[in-house]
Amino acid sequence: MVCVAWPYADGPVHLGHIMGAYLPADIFKRYHKMIGNEVLMVSGSDEHGTPITIQAEKENVHPSVISEKYHRINEEIFNKMNIDFDIYSRTSSDEHKRIVKDFLLKIYENGYIYENTMISPFCPNCKRFLPDRYVEGTCPYCGYPKARGDQCENCGRTLDPQELINPHCRICGATPEFKETKHLFFKLSELEKPLNEWVKSNTHWRDNVKNYTQKFIEGGLKDRPITRDLDWGVEVPFPGYENKRIYVWFEAVIGYLSATIAYSKKINNENLWELYWKDKNTKHYYFIGKDNIPFHTIIWPGMLMAHGDLNLPYDVPANEYLILKGMKFSKSAAHGIFMPEMLKLYDPDMIRFYASMNLPENHDTEFSWNDFYNIVNSELIDKYANFVHRVLKFVYNKYKSVPPALEFDDNDYDAIKMITKTGEEMSKFLSKVEIKNAIKSFMNLVYYGNYYFDKFAPWDLCKKDEKKCQTKLHISLMIVKALAIYGYPFIPSTSKKVWNMLGYIDPIEKYGWVEAINPMEPNNIKEPVILFKKLEIKEEYEFKDLDIRVGKIIEIKDHPNADKLYLLKVKVGEDIRNIVAGLKKYYSKDELLNKNIIILYNLEEAKIREEISSGMLLAADDGNNVSILVPENAEDGEKVLFNNIETNPNKKINIKEFQKVRIEIGKIKEIENEYAIVESKITYKIKSDLLNNKVNEYVVLVFSNNKPYLMHTKNGIIKPLKDVSPGARIR
Repeated sequence: MVCVAWPYADGPVHLGHIMGAYLPADIFKRYHKMIGNEVLMVSGSDEHGTPITIQAEKENVHPSVISEKYHRINEEIFNKMNIDFDIYSRTSSDEHKRIVKDFLLKIYENGYIYENTMISPFCPNCKRFLPDRYVEGTCPYCGYPKARGDQCENCGRTLDPQELINPHCRICGATPEFKETKHLFFKLSELEKPLNEWVKSNTHWRDNVKNYTQKFIEGGLKDRPITRDLDWGVEVPFPGYENKRIYVWFEAVIGYLSATIAYSKKINNENLWELYWKDKNTKHYYFIGKDNIPFHTIIWPGMLMAHGDLNLPYDVPANEYLILKGMKFSKSAAHGIFMPEMLKLYDPDMIRFYASMNLPENHDTEFSWNDFYNIVNSELIDKYANFVHRVLKFVYNKYKSVPPALEFDDNDYDAIKMITKTGEEMSKFLSKVEIKNAIKSFMNLVYYGNYYFDKFAPWDLCKKDEKKCQTKLHISLMIVKALAIYGYPFIPSTSKKVWNMLGYIDPIEKYGWVEAINPMEPNNIKEPVILFKKLEIKEEYEFKDLDIRVGKIIEIKDHPNADKLYLLKVKVGEDIRNIVAGLKKYYSKDELLNKNIIILYNLEEAKIREEISSGMLLAADDGNNVSILVPENAEDGEKVLFNNIETNPNKKINIKEFQKVRIEIGKIKEIENEYAIVESKITYKIKSDLLNNKVNEYVVLVFSNNKPYLMHTKNGIIKPLKDVSPGARIR
């Protein structure tokens, strides 16, 4: 059972939604179908959330107009992206409302619902009680100024409106009054112990999900109101509650169940839903973003426990946030890359491939267009698509059909072992919802295929040994076939095209995962077509005007007209520069003399307290500590590079131009394959041979289009002399 987060029908989904929940779920589903498991994947539009009513009030229309519009838009997005829901439902359906009411009555009968009063925000200007999301203020935990009354979008903490600092009505801006009102409550506190034991038993959960959940439970679970003073939503099946509605947090998660029941009726198998919700051999997976973790690892499981006879989640593989320009993608803040625009420009499989390679599985991930173009062009097109096309084109031109495998040598057996190994590795990773590791294994087979095809150079081999050449081509076609099968969960449309060009008539889904290791059938090869056109981008680096070099301090004096300044003589190759530096508070002369430092070499000259300064020494500042930057394994005069990019500016710049370039400190957390995982304000992946064996060391990152570049010399990294906090800015 694959349950996927229900998006609010108040706007189109963005790339952060796709990478956070919908694409991983679709990949997972397609893989399990390929290995023969029965899978049902459900989701739908959450139509009763206050974001919809807020948008409706802005547009002066009924909420149903908004929800209908964006339900259709998002459904179309998912279709274009080949997100293959068995049913994409909606919370406004009569079926959903009926099941929600039945669910509520069942847990009421089981003793988990009671009536009580609570303090709710009341807007004296709008003259009504305000839903939590209608109240905005400063988060008491992280200080975020636009936290909602139900949850802080920045730190993820669930909130009550009265906890907010300086709360105000989102409609009119008035300060709400807090008044008593009657509501129904869910006894979540009574389930704290069984929930805690259940969470601890789920040892297969991701660390970020388990830690977040356990920390939440350790803070103590409180009973939660499940009704609100609203007129838009599911009616409350109790007398006296005619003017109230069931709170969306309680109602929307029941959509997973109601969608399954609706699907069962749709295919005329009304009892099918019980196989997915009552059979203990069925595993439930919930694909969500990290802001939804407590609702799916605590509140929904608590509701299921209170109900008594429905399956609990088996795994909740929540992803972290996608970041753009230092801020997380956000529909409410209109910040991000929204899917209608992206789909107008790019093939859906390009988007799926890039997203699969960069899913924010364990930490927040920064999006940049340069990264998107580089990965699509270099990995998807140059490596994968080019290999497939070369093999198919050669076979088509020479034979028009699959040549026989006649004489195997050790290299051929190694290739078959590689196909088998790839399938086993990918199965292991996909079964644990490690999507990024799975596609890395896929790409390893792509690299191997290129190596195998180039090594035996069939264009030459066929002139010398026809039988051997035919075998090599058969094996090459087997690799192409395996890539079509193994790639199907990630890039389904492309895999189908390749499958068709290989001459197969029956659909790829019919053959399944294990077919990848079988020899090719004697098919007629269809004339191959180009799978993708390369994306063209002209990269403009924001640091292009910086000339940064290594200098050596050869003399140091006190500034005659300033108590906090030094006068430095700095040797930069054959050049000697006078530089004024405000370091007296942080360093003694002895600490600085003969040190190799990093300077901005092409800064305009400036007169500072009557002394000329020709350049600027660079240092990291985290607000508490200041540390000069020093090079590793470098001589004075060396130019500083940025991921091996050398700048050659032909002008001097002023301090304001320098300050426009984002430069900050990072710290290497771990090495993952050829990438260093670098912690700064968020976590980045940097590829550089200089970072091998540098775990726990500091580095300097320079950003262009929000993509980080490593600042380094030809033989070593650049780092702060003293410890500073990751994210410290360079000045």
